[in-house]
Amino acid sequence: MVKIDIPGGTALLGTSAPLIADDGEGPLRRKKLRPFRMAPNTVTNAEFAEFVAATDYVTEAERIGWSFVFFSDVPSDVRETQAVLGTEWWRRVDGATWLAPHGPGTVQPAPDHPVVQVSWNDAVAFARWCGGRLPSEAEWEHAARGGLGDVRYPWGDAEPDDETHMPCNIWQGSFPAKNTGADGFAHTAPAHSFAPNGYGLYNMVGNVWEWTADRYRVKSLKKSVERKMAGMRGFRLLKGGSYLCHRSYCYRYRIAARSGNSPDSATPHQGFRIVWDAP
Repeated sequence: MVKIDIPGGTALLGTSAPLIADDGEGPLRRKKLRPFRMAPNTVTNAEFAEFVAATDYVTEAERIGWSFVFFSDVPSDVRETQAVLGTEWWRRVDGATWLAPHGPGTVQPAPDHPVVQVSWNDAVAFARWCGGRLPSEAEWEHAARGGLGDVRYPWGDAEPDDETHMPCNIWQGSFPAKNTGADGFAHTAPAHSFAPNGYGLYNMVGNVWEWTADRYRVKSLKKSVERKMAGMRGFRLLKGGSYLCHRSYCYRYRIAARSGNSPDSATPHQGFRIVWDAP
């Protein structure tokens, strides 16, 4: 796998102007990091297939027998699906795996696209196989900033929109009813799509959420946040947002934005990338 050198030093973490404060985006902190190496792209289907061929690994979604699929992507021959309370656009679909992200009979994933429908546990297994690991949140943010400092996005502060400025793969249109695909992609884009950041890293925001090594924690005195976190014990941190993010609903395709999911969960918009300790 290609490895890009990421310089160490004083890294920025979070933001002094959180937009979703209950996610723990702020405050802006500084942290010392050692140099490390990072893959320029999220792990692709082709790379994951090599891992499976070499190890006979079976993903958690395959072992469990089902995974979540976005409602508009559920195969037409699946008559009834169980929805997730509060986010009814997520549906349980039997047979949804990394080989069929939207369910049996759907389009085979392209080799150069990010592997999805992989859990945190699956990502850790791959990382061990290739001699790497998942990044910490601080490493991920430091790499995503690409040397630009306190910026909102890997390219700077210019806001993506639905018509003229589309530097990453996110939702355009009205979520969740209509995605115009104006950026060229209604689902995942190839792992090397769009312009890389200053360190040569692709798709650090948008395309697919990326698992990190850290647990999902939010420090807050608000009772509502405490209740939310009580139901998320053991969850792992994801960064970067995905093709399903839109400012009107999930404004989390920003460097400081955060999300969490259980380590055995898999979806068609979650992937991962690998880091290595510098020699």
